[in-house]
Amino acid sequence: MADKSHIAVLDTSLIDRLPLSSKTLFEAKASKSLTFESIAKELGRSEVAVAALFYGQAQASASDVAKLSTILSIPESKLGEQLLGFPDRGRAGPMPPVEPLIYRLYEIVQNYGYAYKAVLNEKFGDGIMSAIAFSTKVEKETDEQGNNWAVITLRGKWLPFTRF
Repeated sequence: MADKSHIAVLDTSLIDRLPLSSKTLFEAKASKSLTFESIAKELGRSEVAVAALFYGQAQASASDVAKLSTILSIPESKLGEQLLGFPDRGRAGPMPPVEPLIYRLYEIVQNYGYAYKAVLNEKFGDGIMSAIAFSTKVEKETDEQGNNWAVITLRGKWLPFTRF
């Protein structure tokens, strides 16, 4: 069990934009005081992938459903009904985002997007980084002065544009 003050819960302003499974999963997660990290360890997935499942932004497998049922004490049949369809990605929040942390991520792309593009094009040629053949992780780093730094790694397969 984790400190309840450090448990991510569902922002009620998003409920109308999210699938029914989000409410089910977040309520069970909160009642057991579980972090995404602890759930991820039991599922054998990354914590970002697990959070994406909770927001309906990733597809669950039958194995995910069975394990989540056990971890969260939710009937497997209920989770199966709610999680085994295809996700409807990208509808969780408004654009531009209004939640400050999400807005800062958006702002990073606004400010550095073309710089990333130029550097990536120089290194890889004309193409795009996949968000499908993709992985990401979040790490916490503390410097010598005790300042905490967020380290977000984005790892996507490079997809060159094809000539037609």
